[in-house]
Order: sequence, then structure tokens, then C-alpha cells
Amino acid sequence: MDLSLIQTEVVQCRICPRLVAHRERIAKVKTKRFAEEHYWGKAVPSFGDLRARLLIVGLAPAAHGANRTGRMFTGDRSGDWLYRAMHQHRFANQPESTAIDDGLELADAYITATAHCAPPDNKLTRQEIEDCRGYLVRELEALSEMKVVLVLGRVAFDGFLAAWRESGREVPKPKPKFAHGSDAELVGGVRLLGSYHPSQQNTFTGRLTRAMFDGVFKKARDLVDA
Repeated sequence: MDLSLIQTEVVQCRICPRLVAHRERIAKVKTKRFAEEHYWGKAVPSFGDLRARLLIVGLAPAAHGANRTGRMFTGDRSGDWLYRAMHQHRFANQPESTAIDDGLELADAYITATAHCAPPDNKLTRQEIEDCRGYLVRELEALSEMKVVLVLGRVAFDGFLAAWRESGREVPKPKPKFAHGSDAELVGGVRLLGSYHPSQQNTFTGRLTRAMFDGVFKKARDLVDA
């Protein structure tokens, strides 16, 4: 399975009318602080090391983050948290991601999402999640070196497990439950870690702290290196 071919298909995707309309409207209307910038306004592809042992699964692109810049977790506060932690634990060559041409490179990590289009109010419908799942299923088949999966948030956690099952792999019984710091073993020895999403809703309220987020990435690093 060719990961670059999958991402070409992602960028061209127009399956979900509501998401297509929203991402394109945002790209035209913009927001005041980015009024002079060109917005990507399309489905956002996954990216990273094609031989990654760590897979990170988010929810969906942010309206004025990845939907603007064209790269996952780039140009928003969630990305500030994510790439700082990834850099600290040697999964990225720099601690920030501001633009698609800023020199960021991932090492031993690959970033994808439950859905590849920015949804209204950051909320996806069940049908939209199901319609986008095929891309994640194919990515799971292609990432042959994967040892650890780190999922950000409950919706992404459930979406990942559904994709894992659709890729022909067995989901443990009882089904793993999402929690920050959760750790479950999947078939083939792959470890599934859970973390609260580094959204402002979680980071501004203290539900997710730097220490909590760093702790999850430290565990991911230890498991990848084991």
C-alpha cells in the first residue's frame, strides 16, 4: 500500500458535502488575524515518517489551523502543544509547526486523523467518521513498522478501534476504554495509548497539563525504543 497515493486521494476527496462546504467557506471568509493569508481549504493529508513506529491519531483539522496551512496540527495552539512534546521526545526535529514550509520533519512518527476535513463546531457526524475511515484503514495496512498508536481524544480513540477492526485485526475483549494515560495491547503486540486532546478546551482549563502530555509521550518513546 502506497502512503503517498493515499494522501493524493485524501486531498482530492469531496465525499462529505457538509464538510466540503464548511472547509471551503472558511477558506473564503477566513478570520481577521489571517485575513491576508491564502487558506488551503481542502482535505488535509496525513504526513510523517513512512517507516514510523509511532502513529498519532487526532480528530480533524482545525478551521484556522490545518485547514489554513494544509498540514496536520500546523498553525494552531493544539499543534504548539503536540510538536513541543514530540520534539522533546525526539519524534520531531523542531518544537513548533507554523507553516507547511517551516522545515518540520518527523522522525519515527506519522500523524493522521479520524477525519481529514475541518468540521463545523469541531463536531463530526457518525456518517462523516465512517466515510473517512477507509483512509485510516489503508494507512494501518501500509504502516508495517508500527509499534505504538497514540490517540488524542475519545472520538478518535473509538474511530481508531473501528478502523483497526475494519483492517482485519481483532479488537481485544473487553474493548479497551479511553482515558488519559490508558494503555492496551493490540494484536501483534501493538500498544494503544490514550491521551486527552491538546485542544484549548483541555489545556486552558488544566484538564490536560504539560506534565500529563509529556508523560504520555515519554511512555510512547520508551515503548518504541523497547
